[in-house]
Amino acid sequence: MNKGWQEVTTEQVEQRLSHDPEIQLIDVRNPDEYEDDHIPGAKLIPLSELPARTNEIDHNREVIFICRSGNRSGKACEYMAQLGYSQMYNMVGGMLAWTGKRER
Repeated sequence: MNKGWQEVTTEQVEQRLSHDPEIQLIDVRNPDEYEDDHIPGAKLIPLSELPARTNEIDHNREVIFICRSGNRSGKACEYMAQLGYSQMYNMVGGMLAWTGKRER
């Protein structure tokens, strides 16, 4: 059954970023987690704020949701799928598994 989104590994995200640095990255962690470190170019929209801020996500473009471990980003994908969004990806393993560039 198609759940409306796909899962991607951190390695796949790194590869996509090398080909398309403008890819839409949405970090759904809390602000303090984001400030500690995040993927360059990732936009912070905490999961709790997602319902009020969906207009900030371009539904015509691919979007990768990111969190600490992949749980909250999966919930973000589930929520957005219920709204009819497609082209969504959940980065499994989250920032715990991320080995690429980071910003503070």
